[in-house]
Amino acid sequence: MFVPFITVEGPIGVGKTSLCKAIAETQHYDQLNEIVDENPFLNKFYDNIEEWSFQTEMFFLCNRYKQLSDLKTTIIEEKKPVVADYHIFKNLIFAKRTLRPDEYVKYEEIYKILTKDMPVPNLIIYLHASLETLMKRVQMRGRTFEKNMDPAYLQQLAEDYAAFITYFELAHPEIPILRFDGDELDFVNNEQDLQYILNRVDETIQKGAF
Repeated sequence: MFVPFITVEGPIGVGKTSLCKAIAETQHYDQLNEIVDENPFLNKFYDNIEEWSFQTEMFFLCNRYKQLSDLKTTIIEEKKPVVADYHIFKNLIFAKRTLRPDEYVKYEEIYKILTKDMPVPNLIIYLHASLETLMKRVQMRGRTFEKNMDPAYLQQLAEDYAAFITYFELAHPEIPILRFDGDELDFVNNEQDLQYILNRVDETIQKGAF
């Protein structure tokens, strides 16, 4: 039995959680949100990325591992569709950018062990936008720990995402990726833009494209 497992991905501030919520509500899926605010290292991370990156990334990895491990019951045993506002591969994107090479080697080994038997999404929605749009949305949501975010860091992160998505698409042709431009589609404030995305998602699901 096919059970949809959709993940919404993209750089910080692009609107992943908002879109995830909209899909969950319209499709009547279970919603999985990543743990962010609970990370005790984030304030220190944005003040000194080099000093606090390993602790920050390990916290995220362990928490996402626990979330996705629990998801096995929902998807495999209970056969419930799920939409998540992250894909576990984002850990590699962030870690590659912030960790020292020797730290990244250790981190990647742990990542491979933990993600070996995790549920795999069968549809990925990739959101992207310009730095101006991303910064505006980050400021609007007002998270204290993001106030010290360097725009150059966010710009580089967006570029890292674009490169990784291209690589992932080539490496995993069996998993379709729907791409949406956050500069052209304001799905948070414009109902027509949101409906366009929801229709694309629904069409992909109904056609059984994956």
